[in-house]
Amino acid sequence: MDALNALRETIQAQRPISYFADGKPTTSLQAATHIVLSPTTTLPKSTPTRWRRDATATDPHAEPQRFFALDALVLTWSTRNENAATYMRQATTSGVNYVSLTDRKAVVDWLEGKVDVSDKVAPVQESTTPTSPPPTTASLSPSKRDPHGAPSTARHTGSVKRGYVPDATDIEAVKKIRANEVELRDRNTVLRGVKVNNFTQIKEYVSQLKSAAKGPKVAAVVTPTASSVASTSSAASPSPAAASKAAGGKKSRVFPIIMVSSSPTALLTLHNIKKFLEESIYEPSEVARQRNGGAKTEDVIPIYRKRTHIGAGGKEVETRVKYFAVDGVDALGKFGADAWDRVVCVMTTGQEWQFKPYKWTEPRQLFHNVKGIYFTWTNDPPNSRIKDWNVSELKIDQYKRHVDKSVVAHFWRLLDAWMTTHKPALLL
Repeated sequence: MDALNALRETIQAQRPISYFADGKPTTSLQAATHIVLSPTTTLPKSTPTRWRRDATATDPHAEPQRFFALDALVLTWSTRNENAATYMRQATTSGVNYVSLTDRKAVVDWLEGKVDVSDKVAPVQESTTPTSPPPTTASLSPSKRDPHGAPSTARHTGSVKRGYVPDATDIEAVKKIRANEVELRDRNTVLRGVKVNNFTQIKEYVSQLKSAAKGPKVAAVVTPTASSVASTSSAASPSPAAASKAAGGKKSRVFPIIMVSSSPTALLTLHNIKKFLEESIYEPSEVARQRNGGAKTEDVIPIYRKRTHIGAGGKEVETRVKYFAVDGVDALGKFGADAWDRVVCVMTTGQEWQFKPYKWTEPRQLFHNVKGIYFTWTNDPPNSRIKDWNVSELKIDQYKRHVDKSVVAHFWRLLDAWMTTHKPALLL
């Protein structure tokens, strides 16, 4: 008997559909090997039906992969009242091909008998072999009976396959259709990527961080000495011989340099930048100068940034990273011939005269090689001169000091991101 017609007759007669696995009843379609449609009809669940998966398919026995198997249609019927997500999840769990969401209702309507004709149903292929009377129950061996003991004659129907030679034009048409076919995906399949990611660089970077955390604290925490206070020039730019001697022959460490504007109208100068970046408290430049007795500030200001990370054993480790702040090329020259290679940030007021003595005098070229920061008041209008300079604008509130901490944190995030991309060696 035809499997599709047998399933339709069972559903219209409202007979129960049960599953068997190795001769024993089971409630799982995934574990079942046979589906019992009636006391006299038991079929393997993989029996191809005449319901097409491919619109050009004609013979389910010659090309079973182009038709839905019996278990797929049984699952579609049994989950007819479930939503699409539940149906697709059960189809994936049961290992059956799911019917597309647009065809799902058509399958249910045809099986219930609401419609009698569907272009998805292939016509019954007439057998060219001589017909013979079906074998009796007594003549079948126990191995050829279904789990209920009934003769499984349906499974032998169509055992002699007709030769089928597909048309070349049809083959090309099918290839084009399959090339444009969109495969439905659920929440499980979308998580399976096809791209092979290489995380070697990340592993190496983590290894370097672990090595630095396990090393001497002197390498991570640098404190000013008496000689550095007495002579800023010696602290900012130690001679190669002295550095080599102090480090025991090892190469001296270089520190990032931040350049601020020497303009008196700048919000951040050498008078107040240390307190702003270290303590996250903004103080007007003139107030900071008067607090220091009106004395002229040093031309090189060391800045110590506190950083916290999780070290070995899950413990929180706090380190201090040293930066230098200068406001002119004269002070920058104390760091040696490669000083510009260590400059990571330039704070600008939007005035181009600031860049005339720099290595790069044109703003676009300058901020292509260093990170540009433009500090302004929160109520100031946008500065049209910096819109093409590739700088980041940070706003300082004139009265609310409690928001200074978020501004400083944002500054360090911007600088870390830029250094990670352009000068990662200075981050260690």
